[in-house]
Amino acid sequence: MAEQQAWAKARYELKTETGDLICVIVSGRFRWALDELIKAGEKGCTPIDNPAPRWSAYKHGLKGLGVPIATITEPHDGPFSGHHARYVLKATLT
Repeated sequence: MAEQQAWAKARYELKTETGDLICVIVSGRFRWALDELIKAGEKGCTPIDNPAPRWSAYKHGLKGLGVPIATITEPHDGPFSGHHARYVLKATLT
């Protein structure tokens, strides 16, 4: 039961780089993703460093609410080399 409450609806006020204020109410994985983006700051989050099954969906949903998130494409090496996304919140929590 405590786990469900950890991701209950929460209100966030964000200030964009242009000074606009955005108020969003999110819950569940969208709340988790926004919390991760806030904690990451300018470094941002990747599915590699912050594992989650659907980062692109969380980013898309948050952007649909008006949350400014930049997507940076980065290469990665290894046996399955290719590219991954880094998501960076372009606002600060007020």
